[in-house]
Amino acid sequence: MKLIAKNFEKDSSGSVVLVPDEAEDMWHAYNLIAVGDHLRSTTIRRVQTESATGSVSSNKVRTTLCIAVARVEFDTQACMLRINGRNVQENQYVKMGAYHTIDLELNRKFTLIKEYWDIIALERVEMACDPAQHADLGAILLHEGLCHICLVTSSMTIVRAKIDMNIPRKRKGFCGQHDKGLFKFYDAIIQGILRHINFEVIKCILVASPGFVKDQFCDYMFQQAVKNDWKAIIDNKSKFLLAHSSSGHKHSLKEVLADPTVTARLADTKKNRCFGEIVQIFNRASVISSLISVTHVEKANEALAIETLLVTDELFRSTDLPTRKRYVKLVESVKENGGEVRVFSSLHVSGEQLGQLSGVAAILRFPMPDIADDEGSADSEED
Repeated sequence: MKLIAKNFEKDSSGSVVLVPDEAEDMWHAYNLIAVGDHLRSTTIRRVQTESATGSVSSNKVRTTLCIAVARVEFDTQACMLRINGRNVQENQYVKMGAYHTIDLELNRKFTLIKEYWDIIALERVEMACDPAQHADLGAILLHEGLCHICLVTSSMTIVRAKIDMNIPRKRKGFCGQHDKGLFKFYDAIIQGILRHINFEVIKCILVASPGFVKDQFCDYMFQQAVKNDWKAIIDNKSKFLLAHSSSGHKHSLKEVLADPTVTARLADTKKNRCFGEIVQIFNRASVISSLISVTHVEKANEALAIETLLVTDELFRSTDLPTRKRYVKLVESVKENGGEVRVFSSLHVSGEQLGQLSGVAAILRFPMPDIADDEGSADSEED
């Protein structure tokens, strides 16, 4: 994301001018643009004109609109945002108050105006504009007949390709059909790797499967790479890391990333900085030293007990302003008290796990058994 300009007032209102230049930037924009904000960008509008003879024609014109955001939709496949709202500035083609949908795409500049820029939104802008934020981990999850090729960034797990093929079973006297189908499946995976993985950016590529499928695939891939002179694979052979997974489905990635041997190898990748904390929460034998209820977390914060606060970005996209302010206040308070805050993306496997709890959790500096004893009553209150 490129930051073109920013203008903030003393009352924390203001605007930023941004240009998304890669797919992940659209996710950051989705988290920044909230209902009630004003968005200015170029767009296409169909207008009707009447000629001197009375005939009416319809044409598409490009114009710049400023709308009050009413709805935001994120298309993960096209990496595009659709923002719907009412026009709030005079325009020769669109009446004041008329509804319009602006499609935000890559390399299209937009201006975002907020009445209040809280700490979460400001940190999101800073993170989005950090040039070091790139997808540096690839993952190939497979079992016979199914494969997911993923890119894992600090915010998202993006499925770039899904390969689903029917492979004939091994039968006596018909092994050739099985092998033929398997090699065709492997060839499709290799083409997906060459098409979707940027070896100049990727630091490590996980290849995970049950049994020996991963070993057989990698042996075949490297043989074919030498045979066909695929230098991208030959020169980056050392980046491929084999690991065990229970299946080739996307959800298996979380168990692969929790493997200590994999974690050690991935020490250099940015996504690994937060995943270990989620594993720590899930591996707790009790809630004495970790909490997974917002009420408990707030009480622990009052006691200055929070070492690390974990929250999902979904909580900050809430259209309910008091709810958003509650979590923003919690984040600010934890930081003031010397604690660390990790904001997880709901499109990342770690964020999906945290969302399965309550969307908020905390790792404590010291045990608080009194809070743990109240867990049942607090949970029923939250429900």
